[in-house]
Amino acid sequence: MAGTAIIKLVSTNKKDVDSVASQIKSIVQGANIKCKGPIPLPTKIISQSTRKAPAHQGSHTYEKWQIRFHKRLLEIDGSEQALRQIMRIPVPDTVQIEISLAG
Repeated sequence: MAGTAIIKLVSTNKKDVDSVASQIKSIVQGANIKCKGPIPLPTKIISQSTRKAPAHQGSHTYEKWQIRFHKRLLEIDGSEQALRQIMRIPVPDTVQIEISLAG
């Protein structure tokens, strides 16, 4: 198989993303394959503010809520054996993994 595999990891938990990325990196280094990354992509922040008091009662106080999506990108030269080992990594429920093959 020729080409490169691009692996994108997304999670709300930074430790989970980094642990999965380090497992992938160790598999690739063990197979002596070229690898770029993990490249940290910009963190997406979604914030929401809500009013504490219901129905316009009381003082004008607000609560602010945030969720952060941490992203990592890895580029690996194509190797079927390495990709099969990567597919067997136990991935936590909080991590989304997307693998795309580029020619």
